[in-house]
Amino acid sequence: MSHIIIRGRFGPLCEECVKIATRRIALKQSKSVAVFSRLNSTFPYNPTYIRSKAYKNDNLQQFTYGSGSQVSKTFLPQIRFVHNVIPRPLKTLNITGAPVIVLNHRQIGKLARVVGRVLKIRYFVLGTVAGGGVVLNQKYEEWKQYIPDIEWMKDYLPESETLDHVKNNVLRTLRSIHLPEKGWFTSHLPDLKGYKDLLSKSSLAVTNLDLRRSVPIIGFGRSSDDESAKKNPEKEKMEEIQEEMMNIQMRYQKEVERLEAENKDLRKQLLIKEEKTGKKVNWRKSLIDMYSDVLDELSGYDSTYNTQDYLPRVVVVGDQSSGKTSTLEMIAGARIFPRGSGEMMTRAPVKVTLSEGPYHVAKFKDSSKEFDLTDESELARLRSEVEMRMKKSVQEGQTVSKECISMTVKGPGIQRMVLVDLPGIISTETSVMAKDTREDIKDMVRTYMENPNAIILCIQDGSLDAERSNVTDIVRETDPHGKRTIFVLTKADMVENNLVKPERIKQILAGQLFPMNALAYFAVVTGKGNSNDSIQTIKEYEKQFFQKSKLFKDGVLKPSTTNTQNLSMSVSELFWKMVKETVEQQADAFKAQRFNLETEWKNTFPRLRELDRMELFEKAKGEILDEIINLSQVTAKEWEDAFSKKIWDKNASHIFESIYLPAAQAQNLGELNTNIDVKLAKWASGVLPKRCVEVGWDTLHDEFQRIVEEDKKGKDHDEIFDQLKLAVVATSKAKHHWESKAEDSLRVMQKNTLDDKTIPDKQHWDMAVKFMEETLREKLQQTENKLKEMTGPSTSEQWLSWQYKTEQHKQRDQAKAELDKILSREPSHKSVLAADELTTVKRNLHSQGVEVDQEFIKETWHHVYRQHFVKKSLSQAQECRKGFYYYKEGFSDSGLDCSDVVLFWRLHRMLQVTSNALRQQVVNNEARRLERIIKEVLEEYSENKNTLKTLLTGRRVTLAEELKTVRQIQDKLEEFIQALNKEK
Repeated sequence: MSHIIIRGRFGPLCEECVKIATRRIALKQSKSVAVFSRLNSTFPYNPTYIRSKAYKNDNLQQFTYGSGSQVSKTFLPQIRFVHNVIPRPLKTLNITGAPVIVLNHRQIGKLARVVGRVLKIRYFVLGTVAGGGVVLNQKYEEWKQYIPDIEWMKDYLPESETLDHVKNNVLRTLRSIHLPEKGWFTSHLPDLKGYKDLLSKSSLAVTNLDLRRSVPIIGFGRSSDDESAKKNPEKEKMEEIQEEMMNIQMRYQKEVERLEAENKDLRKQLLIKEEKTGKKVNWRKSLIDMYSDVLDELSGYDSTYNTQDYLPRVVVVGDQSSGKTSTLEMIAGARIFPRGSGEMMTRAPVKVTLSEGPYHVAKFKDSSKEFDLTDESELARLRSEVEMRMKKSVQEGQTVSKECISMTVKGPGIQRMVLVDLPGIISTETSVMAKDTREDIKDMVRTYMENPNAIILCIQDGSLDAERSNVTDIVRETDPHGKRTIFVLTKADMVENNLVKPERIKQILAGQLFPMNALAYFAVVTGKGNSNDSIQTIKEYEKQFFQKSKLFKDGVLKPSTTNTQNLSMSVSELFWKMVKETVEQQADAFKAQRFNLETEWKNTFPRLRELDRMELFEKAKGEILDEIINLSQVTAKEWEDAFSKKIWDKNASHIFESIYLPAAQAQNLGELNTNIDVKLAKWASGVLPKRCVEVGWDTLHDEFQRIVEEDKKGKDHDEIFDQLKLAVVATSKAKHHWESKAEDSLRVMQKNTLDDKTIPDKQHWDMAVKFMEETLREKLQQTENKLKEMTGPSTSEQWLSWQYKTEQHKQRDQAKAELDKILSREPSHKSVLAADELTTVKRNLHSQGVEVDQEFIKETWHHVYRQHFVKKSLSQAQECRKGFYYYKEGFSDSGLDCSDVVLFWRLHRMLQVTSNALRQQVVNNEARRLERIIKEVLEEYSENKNTLKTLLTGRRVTLAEELKTVRQIQDKLEEFIQALNKEK
């Protein structure tokens, strides 16, 4: 049944007048009313009636009838006109089956004027279009090649036939409206006095109407009788709209994926073309990579001025096994983290920089190796590398580490942002965990979340009860108002399967269940229960789940708050919004920090260059390499003299005690020479070559140490390098090993040299005698010093130096006197005392009141006899100075025994040959090997920052280091801000 609503001001008798007037025009407009009632269209909203404040003015009351809804392109089967009616009870009049409510003629006139103006605008538009059509056609053909392909939009627009049908319905409706002539209402209005009482008693049908708005528009809707015919039209319409929105979203996602695939193919073709032509395109560094570089610089920054790092990053927090890492992997598009069933896998913070790129690859900050994320074997290696780095960062006795692992993931369609994956919060510490692990994790999480510009991505396991959540309490403490928190409910598929009360998840996503606030709430699916499923498989499963989800169809889940794609886009949008709002403020803070540090340097170290730790290390490295090169300036004589002296010092005791002294106990000359030959051969075949190699090794490093110490005396010496140089010398000395073949070659040469008993001329004879005398005098000096130490100060020293002998000194002195008596009686005595001699000496000492044991007497005899033997040998060497002639004659019938001189000649010659061989090995091989080892040590030090911190210390170093870091941070921030402003 159609309704005609008439708006106006009426007195008490107007009701009867309206009835009379409408009866007269009923027949004239029956055709129009019939047309209205036959229109077959739909309109989604039924206008209602709102009663507003009524007032009386000259016995008149005003009523309004309006609609608060916009007119759609489609219409309802029955039509009802609404136009700003004054909300006063107005009775609906029945005109031959069609209720009529009278309209005010003023409003009808206004409507006619508006329609007339619209028609005038139509002529103006048509004229303009006709005039510019030719020009537009020419421009279109010119621009056509630059216009992108928009054929895909046809799927989202209605067909032309549908638009034509809607247009024709609107035109037919407008043509069927007939307005009364001007003055018609006045001429047909009866006398109002007769209807005053009647109108006061009447109750109009409009009283029961409920208008929601009093907006002056014309609307269309169904009658109340027809509305009751359908049970739940709003619910059905909502379901249709939700389904349509989901379909549109799916089509949009498919279109995005298609464009990403095209972009990837174009990138590959461009790279292939570059390889063929050899011309490379200089790609500008992306904003996210520049921002990530700034965060990397800040990660190791330690300032004494407390300039905090307040740059935004996305902090991913959640309870253990809540799907935190899986959500990050869904955003990154690959399984990049190690996995374990119920075991803590994230043991250190992992900073992941996500950026868009042609290939899906990942790499670590400190490595140039890229991992192909489309290859399962590469993914496995990446996960192993992440796990190894985590375990390596954890110190002994700890379970988690604060050392951040930085990596970059690039791929098509990945949203640009920086995320930090933190260890999951645990409820209980197991037996394999270190003490206070739970508190360590909470402290770490709080440290990252306390950054006022950090975006908190709070991950909550949807399959667990809300009461078991630990992370929500920490998030509430850190961000009580939820201004930078995004809540993510994982495992939404398990929630739907296990959920008894659908309103519970609705409360969660509305922020009404957990004791925390958030900017947005999302529901995602991050797995199917199988850890081997690929990310693409999970995304397909997630899309299908939400498309068929009962929670989604019931309106519990909204399209914009589901799936990881919408999540990543929302997080990325918020991330860049906070970056743009805070980055300039952070740059100003570091600018002020730089000024403070530069002022401190000028006041503290005005004459020194600003060299940081690495620059100082490079300078020290150059000095050390110059010093090792200076080894080549050591002359051959200096090398041989150093080798000869050290070899003799190392072997003199063995020669005297094991060769010379035992051989001298022989009864005749033949036995003496035989003993010497045997002992020399055994010595040359055994320990001698090895000891000579050790001497060469020691001498080489001693020379290098001497050169380093001499450089300290220079005027340009910098004390800050001393500790580093000492460490380099010690480390290289420990790593340097002499060539193994050198020992064998020395053994052959030394054996042949010691076997040669020939002294060629008088000059070499004199050299042998001199060497023998020098050696014996040195040995005599050592022996006498030892005896003096044992017997105490002499009588003159006691008087002049006020020194006294101890009781042991007196015992030694008396024992020495008794032993000297034995040697004076028998100058050729053997080196060992006989048993009866020991008893006699002990008895004599006892008679003098000295009680000693036999070991005491033997120890004293050892040094007394050697003093006697060396003096005797030295006297014999002096007698042999002129014995070269007798040596040539074989000492026959001369009575002169100079076999000792021949022995020392053989030893002297061995020292010369060995020293020369060692010098050649040093110059040709070992010095170069040492230089190579020193370079390796320096390279190791350069890669170990902790070692350099211990070797290069002091405020000068730390200040320069901090100043350089602040400058780098400021420069990178300004570069990033400049690029960011260009992009804006």
